[in-house]
Amino acid sequence: MLSNKNAVITGGGRGIGRAIAIEFAKNGASVALIYGGNKEAAENTAEEIRGLGVRAEIFRCDVSCFDEAKRTVDEILKEFTHIDILVNNAGITRDGLLLSMDEDSFSRVLDINLKGSFNMIRHLYSHMMKQRKGRIINISSVSGLMGNPGQANYSSAKAGIIGLTKTVAKELAGRNVTCNAIAPGFIETDMTGSLSEKIKESAMGAIPLKRMGKPEEVAKLAAFLASDDSSYITGEVIKIDGGLYI
Repeated sequence: MLSNKNAVITGGGRGIGRAIAIEFAKNGASVALIYGGNKEAAENTAEEIRGLGVRAEIFRCDVSCFDEAKRTVDEILKEFTHIDILVNNAGITRDGLLLSMDEDSFSRVLDINLKGSFNMIRHLYSHMMKQRKGRIINISSVSGLMGNPGQANYSSAKAGIIGLTKTVAKELAGRNVTCNAIAPGFIETDMTGSLSEKIKESAMGAIPLKRMGKPEEVAKLAAFLASDDSSYITGEVIKIDGGLYI
């Protein structure tokens, strides 16, 4: 489904990013994995991808830094010559009630989750526009749609990603570049693994399907949006949440 395509995935070493990278590779795409700090996880993911017979390279980058993101994009383009797919998945959480949330906790989450997505799109914008094709997939969250107590920073960033997605979709549609967002609910990752049992039980009670999603389920949706089969879909926010936010 993705043969002869090159994909860039931020936060590609673990969790949802890792699952997307492997799913893309299974469908024939070569992958550039961007990681922020865990080089070992990124390299392990790259090795698994190489075992599938496709190319994988890792690149360290703080996506929240405009200039560093540009240098990384330039380096990837030098290595891969063209990029067909961008997945903005890099994200962090610093949860806490708004009453006690400090400025750094708010700013840093927006810098990585939202500004990082802008930076990557900004530096690949001209490239995709000139080649008259491309797929941009932004990982948002149901928290950005419905809000979540203790996540004023995260919900704001994920809501911002939705606005960014719709704007980019309108700007690039004339150049055959689509931009869509995926909004996962509770997915089995390191991030949700750190939640208390009480919070997990509460979540299960609110999810009609009565289970958490798997990263591989998000990855299959991403692969569809990255493929030619999704060519008439742009500006959409697709929830994958087991019915949590209906």
